Amino acid sequence: MVAHMTDDNTPKSVTSDTTSFGFKQVRAAERQALVNNVFARVADRYDLMNDLMSGGLHRLWKDDLIAWLAPPKDRPFRLIDVAGGTGDIARRFLNATGPQATAVICDISAEMIEAGRRRFEGTALAGRLSFVQGNAETLPFPDRSFDAYTIAFGIRNVTDRARALREAYRVLRPGGRFLCLEFSEVQAPILDDIYELYSFHVIPRLGEVVAGEREAYQYLVESIARFPDQDTFADEVRAAGFSRVQYRNLTGGIAAIHSGWRL
Repeated sequence: MVAHMTDDNTPKSVTSDTTSFGFKQVRAAERQALVNNVFARVADRYDLMNDLMSGGLHRLWKDDLIAWLAPPKDRPFRLIDVAGGTGDIARRFLNATGPQATAVICDISAEMIEAGRRRFEGTALAGRLSFVQGNAETLPFPDRSFDAYTIAFGIRNVTDRARALREAYRVLRPGGRFLCLEFSEVQAPILDDIYELYSFHVIPRLGEVVAGEREAYQYLVESIARFPDQDTFADEVRAAGFSRVQYRNLTGGIAAIHSGWRL
């Protein structure tokens, strides 16, 4: 089984100004730049690698997220998709809603935003979508700006997860919905061992062959292993102020969707 290690497992010798970057400890002030560098290097092959790494399952998981959100089709509805990268979630959202709905993709990586812009350029959805470069921990939007907040495979890459969750709560209107899709702890026997072998032995090799970035995908695998399990993360979402927090496991817990409401 892939070992999930939280910051509570950090050795006592590690000082409070350090944090994890995969299995390494780095200075907290330096971590975001390291993460940014990872995504700058993989942006052009990001969608292809997602398909290869998940066998296409990430597409079904993202469909599940939008289905659970169930956005309205008959009124204005504003989504912020944080760490939205190349726009997989935003595209599904806009296709599921009416013409009054709009979406903002907010991503800290200029390279990922540029890849997203190229993907939507000239499409019918472009006029309902905007791109903003910004940090999940300090979102550049006023309080109560959005009806829904989504983040898919991005929350584990922020340095201060609690701060990012508080920001999610801040920018949502009362009655707004938070949904997070993230790799999680496998719950099915046997599958957990297979998944661990695949994660640590196949994915970095795929990254090397397809994207020329073994080290970047080694980090991504390690960041999944360090992410808290479903119940622990649900407690973090509650601590940020969200109500009616629950989660759904996908594919035996390889991924999970967490839901919360600002009431």
